[in-house]
Amino acid sequence: MDPAHSLADVQHTSFWLADPGRPEALPALVGDTRCDLLVVGGGYSGLWTALIAKERDPSLDVVLVEGQEVGWAASGRNGGFCAASLTHGFFNGLERWPNELRTLQRLGQENLQAMEDAVKGYGIDCDWERTGELDVATEPHQVDELREGAEAMAEYGVNAAFLDTDAVRAEVDSPTFLAGLWDKDGVAMVHPAKLAWGLKQACLDQGVRIFEHTPATALAESGPGMAVRTPYGRVHANHVALGTNIFPNLVKRVRPFLAPVYDFALMTEPLTDDQLAAIGWKNRQGLGDCNNQFHYFRISADNRILWGGYDAIYHYGGRVRAEYDHRPETYRKLAGHFFTAFPQLEGLRFSHAWGGAIDTCSRFSAFFGTAHGGKVSYAVGYTGLGVGATRFGAEVMLDLLSGERTERTELEMVKSKPMPFPPEPVKWAGIGITKWSLDRADHNQGRRNLWLKAMDTLGLGFDS
Repeated sequence: MDPAHSLADVQHTSFWLADPGRPEALPALVGDTRCDLLVVGGGYSGLWTALIAKERDPSLDVVLVEGQEVGWAASGRNGGFCAASLTHGFFNGLERWPNELRTLQRLGQENLQAMEDAVKGYGIDCDWERTGELDVATEPHQVDELREGAEAMAEYGVNAAFLDTDAVRAEVDSPTFLAGLWDKDGVAMVHPAKLAWGLKQACLDQGVRIFEHTPATALAESGPGMAVRTPYGRVHANHVALGTNIFPNLVKRVRPFLAPVYDFALMTEPLTDDQLAAIGWKNRQGLGDCNNQFHYFRISADNRILWGGYDAIYHYGGRVRAEYDHRPETYRKLAGHFFTAFPQLEGLRFSHAWGGAIDTCSRFSAFFGTAHGGKVSYAVGYTGLGVGATRFGAEVMLDLLSGERTERTELEMVKSKPMPFPPEPVKWAGIGITKWSLDRADHNQGRRNLWLKAMDTLGLGFDS
């Protein structure tokens, strides 16, 4: 059957954001106001920053402004994989910061546990499940890579188990799965929009003033502090924390380090009991395959399957536009891949299809910094793995604004920057060559061509 038939009734909107529990938007800022800390951006990065700032000092006057509604962008449309990793996975961290990886692993585990504690402590209903994540081999050469990966992770204290073909298919049954690597407690599954909405309410309960439909359009020094312009007024603040993801950063020198990549996902209708039995998946882990152009997939609280990834689309000039949020050719491609992975689910239909931009950088993991004499901080570049890492980024931004040296601010990961992307048209051409090369490697036993080897030497990459 043509997989396109499974898309006949699809709604072109994020399944998560379509939840009937979506809160009403708060009023926009009108007129001028003053505060101790202004947080720009109402995604995870900004929400955690505002909440932790109040936890550190309840007397602090904190304002958060959001250009649309809290959680509307990447925080409300991602796959809901909340990972302990701060480095876009163990192996990216091992390659880039081997000397401090043990510290990064510990801080990541502490960060994930702090998130779990906050979800419970603030009563955030977001379908939190500490299931871990299962990486699966779908090509023969990936089997040994996973076996070696399990050994490397064990040396760093990661609770990861290698699964052979029978073992992995006992967890989730797909004829394409040849082996697996199960990180058993380093990842939680979450309803991403509910997490954002719950953090919004927690911020309000702690006294944070939130203004929605209030884009920050300009940043400038004003006396001893900073002033941020909005359409109907200004905010004067002692300090400003920027959590704006891929949207144009108010510190303009940050922009060349980022490229907007469009990622897409499908959500199925709920599976029947027989369909669930046909694939197993009783332990409800998040899954991802080991290809360069990879899929990520998970099961929701109401037993739907989210199936996303593979295509990572960059548009010339780094444009971020609403019309790029949907791509029927990618939806059709994803549907075909889904039924290759799970042929026993033929006839299942997709209820939702959506996409949007994420903030990728050349090292795949977040970078940090300050501006205007330390009165402004930023954390960006999460490259699609920010559900958990943004909380750590919030801590870093607040540490940097405090001017105090902490264990976090002394990390090489925090003190260093990725290489910026080149200007157009070199940027567009380079990303295109990289994507082509990655696809060739996936179909050639993982062998990396000269272009990818040169990129590896320079520590550069392109990912989502």
